[in-house]
Amino acid sequence: MARIVVIGAGMGAMATAARLAVAGHRVTVYEQAETYGGAVGRFERDGFAFDTGPGLLHLPAVYRDLFVKTGREPLERCVELTQVDPASCHVFADGTAVSLPNASRAGIVSALDAALGGGAGARWGEFLNRARDAWDRSRRPLLEEPLPPDVKPFARDPYPAERTGPLRRRAATLADVGRRELRDPRLAALLESHALAYGFDPATAPASAAVLPYMEQTFGSWYVGGGMRALADAVHERCRERGVEFVLGARVTDVLVKDGRAVGVELDDRETVGADHVVAGAPLPALYRDEVLAWESTDEWPRHQHTVRTGRVTVCLALRGAREEDAAHRTVVHSADREDELDALARGRLCDRPTVVVLRPDDARLRPDADHEAVTVTATVAAGGVWASENLWNTVGGPAVEAFADRMVEAAAAAVPGLRERLMWRVVRTPADTFRETGVFQVPGPALAGARGALLPAANPAPLDGLYFAGGWAHPGGGLAHAGMSGALVAGLIVEGADFRGSR
Repeated sequence: MARIVVIGAGMGAMATAARLAVAGHRVTVYEQAETYGGAVGRFERDGFAFDTGPGLLHLPAVYRDLFVKTGREPLERCVELTQVDPASCHVFADGTAVSLPNASRAGIVSALDAALGGGAGARWGEFLNRARDAWDRSRRPLLEEPLPPDVKPFARDPYPAERTGPLRRRAATLADVGRRELRDPRLAALLESHALAYGFDPATAPASAAVLPYMEQTFGSWYVGGGMRALADAVHERCRERGVEFVLGARVTDVLVKDGRAVGVELDDRETVGADHVVAGAPLPALYRDEVLAWESTDEWPRHQHTVRTGRVTVCLALRGAREEDAAHRTVVHSADREDELDALARGRLCDRPTVVVLRPDDARLRPDADHEAVTVTATVAAGGVWASENLWNTVGGPAVEAFADRMVEAAAAAVPGLRERLMWRVVRTPADTFRETGVFQVPGPALAGARGALLPAANPAPLDGLYFAGGWAHPGGGLAHAGMSGALVAGLIVEGADFRGSR
């Protein structure tokens, strides 16, 4: 039985801890915050409750596998899990709206044809065929296996070239795919919204980001009853049932090294804790920037998604009045000025007309009574570099933040009837809140091939022997499902050693 210290209590870290405990190891988790869950947080006030991180779950099989492998009680006995239908509604810049059914390709094609006309559904279906090719080529090496030492093969984009007559043209970016293959600004906006939701700029994201809408529309979107925080509660409880010890409010200040190997950690009260293995579940940039891990120059940092410089602004809205029965759970209201939005992401400023995601869960546990409603509105924004002094959110003033939130709420009115009249109060959360809670302003995205390997996260085995990386900044990247996958990979590497070749 090995002694294992886990730094951080995010979803990837807890997924690792639960699997290692079941394998017979003694696991202790040290979390600097007073709670667990990492980015899967919650804000509560006056009987209203809001998810401050992910609002929906994709690829629920990841957490089903976690619960099966760590105990007899399956996921559905621990949380209430339901498919959202429609999966999403989209309101485009020209006022056109479409509702897309959950995990039904034929239904999606039909809905797009009916709403957009002109063979829009057929073009989207053809695009999904190419996206499926990219998914098939990259799924196992980018999700289910540890990254190999040589990642050069991942620098090539797996998204297939489009045949145009006797020639083939390869799209350089996701925006190229929308422009060349979809040939409708509304379909292009639909495509790009999936990249934005994961924090990628469509103008620079590789064409392989096409796997994001494919993944969602193939495997579906799921809601956890009581909000996504209920999933964090369930994973935490599973850890505790398997003997994992949690020490909250304990900040790790140093990873101890002896003979070139991690042998424990030091806490902020100077206490030292020995370990046979250390799992770092905290964001990798924060670990290096705060010198928890020793380094002399940034060249020594492991590869990570350094080109992702985006974060989230979330507005929590407390509304009077009942939610209408036919309201969509999720509505994407697309920007009326795409060029300005993308330019703002590239130049590190706030745009005038952001694309917003409006979540309106029909869940009595999130509101004081049936005559009120809790709504969240989220936008992807520029968040700058990993150094605090370089960050937009250290300089942007309160009036600018409130004005941007005003514009977000104005856009959300397209999805919520009578929003302005129903609003009781609101709370605005920005990348500055993310930094306060996690140590970074940015939200990492899932691993993507292409882009010369710039969107590959850190490998799970760290450069230091005995140290491993888990969570959104580690392979296979950000997102709730991907964080759970990182837990499976790290646990496999510790239990089975260098011979581990991935989940089966």
